[in-house]
Amino acid sequence: MTSARTPTGAVPRGRRAGRSTGDDRETAILATAERLLRERPFGDISIDDLARGAGISRPTFYFYFPSKDAVLLTLLDRVTEEANAAAGDVLDRLAEDPRARWRELIARFHAAFGGHRDVVLACAQVRGTNAEVRRLWAEVLERWVRAVQAAIESERARGAAPDGLPARDLAIALNSMNERVWYATFAGDGPAVAERDVVDVLLDVWLTAIYRTTSPPVRPPAGTP
Repeated sequence: MTSARTPTGAVPRGRRAGRSTGDDRETAILATAERLLRERPFGDISIDDLARGAGISRPTFYFYFPSKDAVLLTLLDRVTEEANAAAGDVLDRLAEDPRARWRELIARFHAAFGGHRDVVLACAQVRGTNAEVRRLWAEVLERWVRAVQAAIESERARGAAPDGLPARDLAIALNSMNERVWYATFAGDGPAVAERDVVDVLLDVWLTAIYRTTSPPVRPPAGTP
């Protein structure tokens, strides 16, 4: 999967330069933010709440982050890094068994986002008013779209998937669908797919859209180079 990570050596979004990523106080701030997001909306969390939960003073908080929005951005960075790491090389192994590999990809993303659903929901809720969150998510989504586009084109080139809609348009629609379906499932914002079913529902839609069937060929068709 094409990585959406912060480039090596860059300061992750929102964090003050010069702080170690392993700093215990920074970790405490982030852990406090994620814990509080399970209890209340992001807008109801104050910098004092974050500082108190991390066991530091308000001035010390500003030594690590310029704002509470910066904390949310760093959490989102970490969630997308985790999702990318989980995806690994799954798309490079599609020819082994397309159905199994697509399911693996969707399930791994579901686990990564589901494990941090409160961060995902908070970012979705503030995206309309927070330009930086909107930009970060757009950048991440673009990289995932490109990775899926390349996978679809590869499946078509080897004869496993038929030609059809432009691969990029299809990749945009499929990724956008996942985003909305997961949001509804995580938030209980009905109508929503039950969480136990969401991976299989998404998988069938992906396979039908890409292969025109939910049972794509496992091996390249006869005569395919």
